[in-house]
Amino acid sequence: MNKRPRQIDVARAAGVSPATVSLVINNRTGGNVRITPETRRRVLEAVDRLGYVADPAARRLAGGFNTLLGVFTFQPIFPLRHRDFYYPFLVGIESEAEKQGYDLLLFTSTGGPDRARHVYNHGVNRLRMADGSILLGVAEDRSELERLVREEYPFIHVGRREAKAGPVAYVGADYRSATTEVVRHMLAQGHTRIAYVGATQVLESLTDRRRGYRDAFEQHGLSPDPQLSLHIKTPDSLTPDWLLGLLQQGVTALVVESGALASQFVRCIKTLGKKPPHDISFASLGDPYGDDELYPGITTFHIPRQEMGAAAVRLLAQMLDGPDTADVPQITLPCEFVPGDTVGRLTAATAER
Repeated sequence: MNKRPRQIDVARAAGVSPATVSLVINNRTGGNVRITPETRRRVLEAVDRLGYVADPAARRLAGGFNTLLGVFTFQPIFPLRHRDFYYPFLVGIESEAEKQGYDLLLFTSTGGPDRARHVYNHGVNRLRMADGSILLGVAEDRSELERLVREEYPFIHVGRREAKAGPVAYVGADYRSATTEVVRHMLAQGHTRIAYVGATQVLESLTDRRRGYRDAFEQHGLSPDPQLSLHIKTPDSLTPDWLLGLLQQGVTALVVESGALASQFVRCIKTLGKKPPHDISFASLGDPYGDDELYPGITTFHIPRQEMGAAAVRLLAQMLDGPDTADVPQITLPCEFVPGDTVGRLTAATAER
């Protein structure tokens, strides 16, 4: 993997002395210090081109590392609530970093007028302040992920990711197998008109769930009705009238691919005065979370979020401590099926509703 650029590398690229580089990047002027605009321009261009970031106050320890692991989140994670989706990941990261002897550096600032979070600030990879980093969340702009892969910066993504530039190191969850287990559970209860309700996003974790939905039908020698694979722009699009329309099409069971959709579904069935599994069976493809009180005993699967965070730290520590290798670590952890009580056996009376 590439070594972190040093001031001497910037000096060579700009054709100046290391002392001059130090003066420019620390903005030290006045008195007898004279830096021409042309010299300053060359130094700053070299900084951007090499991706140089000044080390923290401790500078480098022996061996060229400062024992700092970065944690970069594409979404806000404060204030922390125990039911927040990202909280267990952070618990696992913090606990394992302590075991591995690393400090953590949290990156949260925005990098542009769009107020979105960016790894690169004015073209410079800010993560280089750390020896390596763990990335969390969903990036709307995949170009930064592609650039990190090309630069061979050591990082682990929590969640499976793909990049055209090459393989991405990640710790993922086996959403495909977990979804298959949930849908097979519904099929075993006699449901075949099972609607899949998801987002319009095309994301690896969602793609895995959608594949698992199809796998379950294929394993039962069936084909899912393509008209029942539904994708909506926002959870608010799931309305009581919309749900009634599904029931009128003979849908007897429904799976939603996110906690937000699960919350909205519960609001709808409460508005309609219906109760699972008597009136309709349903399941959430992953731990329900958020402020809304969900139907108790929901059928779902548990995502090993704390274990994923800890595994990401272990993998990153191995990348930093071990010899260079062409193998990019990619591991997938199993999810735990939670049968719950929102999926019931299909009866003639239920099918007629």
